[in-house]
Amino acid sequence: MKDELRAWDWRYYAEKRRIQNYSINEVEIKSYLQLNKMIEAAFYCATKLFNLDFKLLNSNLYHQDAQIWEVTRNGEHLALFIGDYYARSSKRSGAWCSALRSQSKLNGNVRPIVVNVCNFSKPDNDKECLLSFDEASTLFHEFGHALHSILSNVSYPLVSGTSVARDFVELPSQLFEHWLEVPEVLEKYAIHYKTGKPISKHLLEKLKKAKNIDQGFSTVEYLSSAIVDLYLHEGPVPKDPILRQEEILRSIDMPTSIDMRHSITQFAHIFSGDGYSSGYYSYMWSEVMDADAFKAFEEKNNPFDKDTAKALHDCILSKGGSIAPEEAYINFRGKLPNVKALLEQRGLSTAGNIT
Repeated sequence: MKDELRAWDWRYYAEKRRIQNYSINEVEIKSYLQLNKMIEAAFYCATKLFNLDFKLLNSNLYHQDAQIWEVTRNGEHLALFIGDYYARSSKRSGAWCSALRSQSKLNGNVRPIVVNVCNFSKPDNDKECLLSFDEASTLFHEFGHALHSILSNVSYPLVSGTSVARDFVELPSQLFEHWLEVPEVLEKYAIHYKTGKPISKHLLEKLKKAKNIDQGFSTVEYLSSAIVDLYLHEGPVPKDPILRQEEILRSIDMPTSIDMRHSITQFAHIFSGDGYSSGYYSYMWSEVMDADAFKAFEEKNNPFDKDTAKALHDCILSKGGSIAPEEAYINFRGKLPNVKALLEQRGLSTAGNIT
């Protein structure tokens, strides 16, 4: 290129490089990621990790696209799980998990009703709904939140399930995303929608090699938004928020070739409510934890190691907000998380590939 790379050029050239260096074709990948199979894959992982069973119920819900499953363990009712995956005009954008009823023991054994909401494109007629890898990751992410509520075992609804510190709530969801990348899971559930053949080892290897494409870009665009969020909530309200944003970006030497992931004019996380105000950083802090937490399974050379899964269940997923996050994590891992696992996961450590 003769001219300086600008932010609006980045994704165009990044995609060209991705195709050239890794020969990854998104259309080819989507052919193997059927929505129903990805739901089955998430259930499969939950079954292997936490001994859960999922039974599809024939019930009338608030919309015909929504489905409901009873979740049991050893025949005992644990929860109802609703999956509402297709986009429609009455939905806001994005994906989220909500508890229609939280688990508690204050007035008897109250079990949760949990819903995952996504906005995947609904196919015409009886065609298969095919997901991108990012969309499949979103499905696993939201189901990780759902498991946090489903497996909750506390007395008070105020601290049930995902009612934890904001910078701890994304740990179960981001951690569960790791199981989508487990070869055993993809080989079993990434099935071509036409041929019925499982995804090839060759394509899996290409996916693995391409995993950390543009992680430098992704890290900078995210961190810039998180830093601006923190500074905006420090001190008096700025008279000109846009000018303040630019001052902050200059102070951190923000590259001109990368934009913030969310400029404050559309940064819903920090203006739509108090949940993520001065807390947008929590996604990456949770990634520090999820990278370190998954290391516990990798150290056992088994992504479904029973003892590690039990520790995760007993120390974190069942506890909700009944104990402090650092106590819960130390009980599970024996130590606080280290950023090294995150850098290795993103390919940004000196031991990995710098991108």
